[in-house]
Amino acid sequence: MTTLEGVSAAAIVQSDPPHWNAVATAGTTASKVPTDLAAETLDSERPVRRKDWVAVPLYSNAGHLSAALLLQTRLDESLVAVFGDVVGRCEQLINERCVGQRQAERFAALLNMTHQWHQSSDMETLLVAMAEAATRLFHADRASIFLWDRANRTLVGRPALGIEGGELRIPDDAGVVGQVVQSGVARRVDVNHDPQEIDRAVDQRTGYRTQSLLCVPLLAPSGERLGAFELLNKQKGVFSSEDERGLADVARYAAIALQNTQQLETLLQRQEQLVEQAAEGVQLVGQAPAIVALRSTVARVANTDLAILVLGENGTGKEIVAQSLHYFSRRRKEPFVAVNCAALAETLLESELFGHEKGAFTDARETRAGKFEIAAGGTLFLDEIGDMSLGGQAKLLRVLEEKTIVRVGGNTPIHTEVRIVAATNRDLATLVRERRFREDLYYRLNVVSLELPPLRERGDDVLILAQHFLQQFCRKMGRKQPALTAAAKKRLIAHLWPGNVRELRNLIERLVYLTAGDKIDAADLSFILAPQSERPDAVELGQALQEATQQFQRDYIHRTIGRLRGNVSEAATALGVHRSNLYRKMRQLGMEASEE
Repeated sequence: MTTLEGVSAAAIVQSDPPHWNAVATAGTTASKVPTDLAAETLDSERPVRRKDWVAVPLYSNAGHLSAALLLQTRLDESLVAVFGDVVGRCEQLINERCVGQRQAERFAALLNMTHQWHQSSDMETLLVAMAEAATRLFHADRASIFLWDRANRTLVGRPALGIEGGELRIPDDAGVVGQVVQSGVARRVDVNHDPQEIDRAVDQRTGYRTQSLLCVPLLAPSGERLGAFELLNKQKGVFSSEDERGLADVARYAAIALQNTQQLETLLQRQEQLVEQAAEGVQLVGQAPAIVALRSTVARVANTDLAILVLGENGTGKEIVAQSLHYFSRRRKEPFVAVNCAALAETLLESELFGHEKGAFTDARETRAGKFEIAAGGTLFLDEIGDMSLGGQAKLLRVLEEKTIVRVGGNTPIHTEVRIVAATNRDLATLVRERRFREDLYYRLNVVSLELPPLRERGDDVLILAQHFLQQFCRKMGRKQPALTAAAKKRLIAHLWPGNVRELRNLIERLVYLTAGDKIDAADLSFILAPQSERPDAVELGQALQEATQQFQRDYIHRTIGRLRGNVSEAATALGVHRSNLYRKMRQLGMEASEE
């Protein structure tokens, strides 16, 4: 172009929003070309002169504006416009041919990649293969696929070169990737034009220097955002709009391959069925006033994020209450994870709850997520919380306050979002006074308190529950449901049920499997229920009044002392007598009464 008489320099400038780039120059360098002049000529659709530079719009064969021709010349603008028209048409023909060739190459590569991806059933292998294919196809230096962990508000990038473990975790609103995931809109960033857009925190961790990046959303066919596909550092120049369109095509195929690998649709359907089945199996059965009130409270607080403390004796159904809170809430499709705190030694507590990294201790042969991570988005049930050590209580409190965990042997904070339901059969207020339970943890857990009455105080609920379990186990076994005789019902009512609902459930299960008739009589219960476990108000008829009264007093005192876990002083207070008077009365009734 500079061989024309009167032309000292020339350039073709193309728009690659939001920037203008000199894609071809002669007689000058790209940095000396007034590229903003191209915007003026394309906006006005006529030649524009500035000093000794003239800019004219270049049109495609279809009549669309595609670029601008800039000449450093004293020639008349009309002559430059004629020359620009010829150059524009030539450039369009060349571009169309090049674009068509690149598209053909890209589609061929996509077919090959898709075939390979559908052969892979391992998620890690699939992610690496996708990243490697994208770097080759778009001549990039690195690539990462970020999957969106919505429950923990985290983006998990794999493969992540230069990061220990090959996994990069960032908040789901951080940097360009976070913007793309949140908005669903692709981004291109060049350090020369948008230096503030580059998140240098990751570069500092990896020792890598990001100069340019291209990031597109990873969209499922349904439109759901699964994450983002990111390319770093174009090997020559910067990422173009054509690269953006191409990576969007790759991301669509990648999303389908990921869904097929994970079998998301099957898993979601199966999860829905399992959730419904689990919810149907969780019922607070009974009509006792305390149970009716409890059901009402559970319905009111289930869909909140309040911490719940469930109190009650062993076997009263504390886990059923926790499951009811979970399945009546919006978290019902997320995990319900139960942990028995009494069974965890302090040395294992951190690993069990917070997870550990490979090699963190002798038996840590692989990285393992803890219960907080497994329960992400769902409910974590901490049973027997009153038996947790003081050291364990301090670590648990820190996590509940900060909502982040760090795996044993690791140093990366992991956000955790779980609903906490704790349960105990112990008096936590007394433990706090005795400094065996942290006061701050007690108040953190005890936002709402739910108390389950023992079965012996629920009256006819014993028979309602017995019929419920009979129906349940007979259906499971495939036998006709036997009827309870009046004598059997009386015997069930009279029993003290020290094991509460759990004891009753086990009893009915044994009866269903061990009895063959169409009726269950009191005799069928005799080998299971001990006579001394009968209720204190079930005094045998036919006795003299004095004898019946003494039997009632013995049983009532025995029951009260048992309810207060053998504490005779508290039993005396509950009975309204002095401790020494209670011991004297027990001796009169022939009961064991040692004051030592």
